[in-house]
Amino acid sequence: MARVKRLERVVALTKELVDNPGELFSFGLFCEKFSVAKSTLSEDVQAVRNGLAAYDLGVIETVAGVSGGVRFIPYNTDESNVNFLRDLSHKLQDPQRILPGGMIYMNDILFTPRTTMRLGEIIMQRSLDLHPDFVMTVETKGIPLALSVARAFNIPMVMARKEARITEGPAVSISYLSGSTKKIQSMSLPKKALPNGAKVLIVDDFMRAGGTARGMEELAHEVGAIVVGNYFLVATKEPVKKIIKEYASLLVLESVDGEKKISKINPEII
Repeated sequence: MARVKRLERVVALTKELVDNPGELFSFGLFCEKFSVAKSTLSEDVQAVRNGLAAYDLGVIETVAGVSGGVRFIPYNTDESNVNFLRDLSHKLQDPQRILPGGMIYMNDILFTPRTTMRLGEIIMQRSLDLHPDFVMTVETKGIPLALSVARAFNIPMVMARKEARITEGPAVSISYLSGSTKKIQSMSLPKKALPNGAKVLIVDDFMRAGGTARGMEELAHEVGAIVVGNYFLVATKEPVKKIIKEYASLLVLESVDGEKKISKINPEII
């Protein structure tokens, strides 16, 4: 292989780190891959760190010791995150998005990879202290957001279904009360999806009363997992008392007037 110029090596190093957020790479691995000394690689890592920090694109961490290395953490300043969420809330307040029943149309937001990736990174940044092993959601609209959160944490995502699938093997099923419709619904999860004692972060796109989230909590407990938190893109202000006790959201839907076509959505400031 022809000798690689430093600029080309720094670009390749950045690509490897950013594509695998949270993964700790040993210096030896990159030294061998790029055929450089550790001192040279350290200079390259510093260049990547400085470049990402200068434009608020993330953080490069180095860990000392035999088992140490370098990793990329998706991170933006609180001000940048709030500005992003404020722009998103303005977009969601478009009168054309108001649906019957006080719902807001969000499909185009949830299914735009660039947007959901940033939302996933914000949730990860605000949930770092929870140290989850898995992200859990329920089919279907919450999947892109949950997968983006899982990518930011670099952990697996599991999905509860409304009906068990024979292709997923034995499953645990529960019945739960929907907080918004007050109807009894069912939810299932493959027994092999979560190991016993796994720490789970529940992620979904929307929460009104918390019935679905409570169902996921109960389902996780049934397979021996531990729910460490609940996070939503949008949570309604009313009802104030939710079925679940602990949760957080990126946006708060304060009010919707279907007749006047007016909604009020604000970022959740932490």
